[in-house]
Amino acid sequence: MQPKLFAKDLISFKTSIAFVIASMIGTGVFTSLGYQLLDITSIFPLLMLWFIGGILSLCGAFTYGELGSALPQSGGEYRLLSIILHPSIGFSAGIVSATVGFTAPAVLASLALGNYLKAIFPNINASYVAIIVILFIHLIHMSSLNAGKKFQDISTLLKIILITAFIFFGFVSSNSQNISIFPKTGDISILFSPNFAVSLVWVSYSYSGWNSVIYFVSEVQNPSKNVTKIMLFSIIFVMIIYLLLNYIFLLATPIKDMVGKVEIGYLAGVAIFGKIGATIVSIGISILLLSTISSYVFIGPRIIKAMGEDNSIISFFSYENSKKIPTAAFIFQLALSLLLLFTSSFNQVLVYAGVTLILVTILTVVSLFVLRIKKPSLHRPYKTWGYPFTPMVFLIINIWILYYCLDNVFYETIIGFLIILFSTFLYFFLSKFNKSDYKKTNIT
Repeated sequence: MQPKLFAKDLISFKTSIAFVIASMIGTGVFTSLGYQLLDITSIFPLLMLWFIGGILSLCGAFTYGELGSALPQSGGEYRLLSIILHPSIGFSAGIVSATVGFTAPAVLASLALGNYLKAIFPNINASYVAIIVILFIHLIHMSSLNAGKKFQDISTLLKIILITAFIFFGFVSSNSQNISIFPKTGDISILFSPNFAVSLVWVSYSYSGWNSVIYFVSEVQNPSKNVTKIMLFSIIFVMIIYLLLNYIFLLATPIKDMVGKVEIGYLAGVAIFGKIGATIVSIGISILLLSTISSYVFIGPRIIKAMGEDNSIISFFSYENSKKIPTAAFIFQLALSLLLLFTSSFNQVLVYAGVTLILVTILTVVSLFVLRIKKPSLHRPYKTWGYPFTPMVFLIINIWILYYCLDNVFYETIIGFLIILFSTFLYFFLSKFNKSDYKKTNIT
């Protein structure tokens, strides 16, 4: 039973959207294009990657909306899969979400922030900057819920302003390439190619976070009414931003200069702003990354806390202070973040993170069908729009992506599967020491 929060402690519709948008717009959109250009160089399929990624996220949101409104308990896929399928599957999803989904990306974004500042101040150490940022943002969210909410609102607003300004100056820049967004011969066949499917993994990772409201749903004002609206508004907004950003990248910068490069935002900024581009873009991206890191830091401990509530052997993670802050979970996440920063062992994780997160969302969408069968009379304030077609579209496209990933990036895909399996076996090992199993009486 999760503690009841007072109205003043609940997260508003606006702030919930800020958390979701911030968790979606991170380093992915500023780095993915260079890898996509290794296999796809035509403008229409490149933009379609981001459009399809948005549609895929919307189909997922329709599904998660029903699950989140019917079972409004924080913890995300961990809680949903534990209740609907089996605690072992939920435990596995929880580990993936808390580490691959939030902690590792927070560390990556912090290091990226340090590297962008290093472009302006060559003598600084990017790792030290990342450590300071991680510590600072953890302290904000651990101090009080209100302080964290205010920081998230302000930093996300700054992020939107900076991105909007970047897009505007990209359109009015005189230094532009001669490109067309309309399909040309051969473009349609690219949409069904293995390269397109594998590139969608990068896009899916850039959109990851569209479901982040599920992780703190019990802290949202009127979750049964708002959870679906929060996801839909955030996804549509971010999809428009992603399409415009990638169009500006392609419009401002020659394709040959971006192929295989990571610093796409930097290259486009130099092309748009000239000699001062490096400084402007580095400062801008550093500021907007604060919002992303903040959202990851806020959400991760909610998953860890939920896992502590259900497993006696790690019950200390469920501890909350007088301000309803899951302090123990925050400290664990901070320690894990610092470990990753000091060892840099997260680099390989980011290669297969997209595959692993796709596997977790597939299991969650499957759980909708299971819940419909097991509990047809369960009160559902919101029902999936277009059921069963929208969840089926989500499953079919993601399974198609995984099929080609097995063919093209076999090692990384297998690692993703092994993470899920290892986490599931870990649950059964720990369950021997648990005093009580997870209570599956949460469905009424």
